[in-house]
Amino acid sequence: MAKLVYTAISSLDGYVADAAGNFDWSMPDQEVHAYVNDLERDIGTYLYGRRLYEVMKVWEPFRGQPGHTPEFTDFANIWCQAQKVVYSTTLREATTEKTRIEPVFDVDAVRQLKAEATQNLSVGGAELAGQALKAGLVDEIHLFLSPVIIGGGKRSLPDGARSPLELLDQRDFGNGVVHLHYAVNAGRGTTQPVES
Repeated sequence: MAKLVYTAISSLDGYVADAAGNFDWSMPDQEVHAYVNDLERDIGTYLYGRRLYEVMKVWEPFRGQPGHTPEFTDFANIWCQAQKVVYSTTLREATTEKTRIEPVFDVDAVRQLKAEATQNLSVGGAELAGQALKAGLVDEIHLFLSPVIIGGGKRSLPDGARSPLELLDQRDFGNGVVHLHYAVNAGRGTTQPVES
């Protein structure tokens, strides 16, 4: 069965965007971008919410355009080759190739998608990833911690979920970014909501 992977670039205090929705502080340099590309190379399907899809779809027109870094061009090719599933109640049709729209994030349908996939899947966007984590669907997490504290905004990991993690790998980069790679659940059951 394929794995469902959540990858996020986060501030040190745990946010993917600041209170105004900005994430310009998280832009990877060439070293980090090349490393991310290698992680994304085996992703066959991206699962997105509408907002992240709107951000990511710019990669399609960038494909094949001259004047970009090799890392930029490489990621555009990786992204365009993968299938995309976008969960949205407002979008009616996709504006990129290899993309379908689903009105709701159906846990059983995602489990089936994982069971039938020949390549790993990626869940993108903190809110959608939070749903997948709470449902026990996420197998691995890649966090890229940026050397910045932003004081609030959109959290990289959801409130209300609890799971043991196993550190599989870590790496630090010249720009101060630290990559942490975890297995979720570490073979000890499923993610459980926090009891209040």
